[in-house]
Amino acid sequence: MIRPDTWITKMALERKMIEPFAPAQAREGVVSFGVSAYGYDLRCADEFRVFANFVAGDLLDPKRFDENMFVKHTGATCEIPPNSYALARSLEYFRIPRNVLAVVQGKSTYARCGVVVNVTPLEPEWEGFITMCVVNAAPVPVRIYAGEGIAQVLFLESDTFPALSYADKKGKYQAQGGITGAKV
Repeated sequence: MIRPDTWITKMALERKMIEPFAPAQAREGVVSFGVSAYGYDLRCADEFRVFANFVAGDLLDPKRFDENMFVKHTGATCEIPPNSYALARSLEYFRIPRNVLAVVQGKSTYARCGVVVNVTPLEPEWEGFITMCVVNAAPVPVRIYAGEGIAQVLFLESDTFPALSYADKKGKYQAQGGITGAKV
């Protein structure tokens, strides 16, 4: 059996599964990113959508997603207000193979600061930049860093192929190029 970290490197290089790809884990002075034992620690890009202060009567509705409820921010860091959240995107572009499902979990460094990273599973043959919901559950502002690790992707390989992949069903978030709000 091939080691998971070797499999990830092979898939990333041969099939362009992860671009840009960091073949070793970077750790010195940064929140770590790159290949890990069973996954890949993805980085956060420098573009964010921070949920703005709301007024009474405002409502976030996934069927009528209002981009105006977010403040666009670009920079090396992003501060998320207490008990709020921001949308962010991965620095890496992913192409998930047909026999792979990927699950994304937040990194422990941020979890210890009250940060929760929410991403839905990356289905077989999904591709694009990952849009992440980065929640600050702390009662004080929290800072996140672009170009550094934000979450870990765990790859689950199957011996079989699904009857219908994300690409086959022409999923609405296929090949998203940046932060993408809710769609119906």
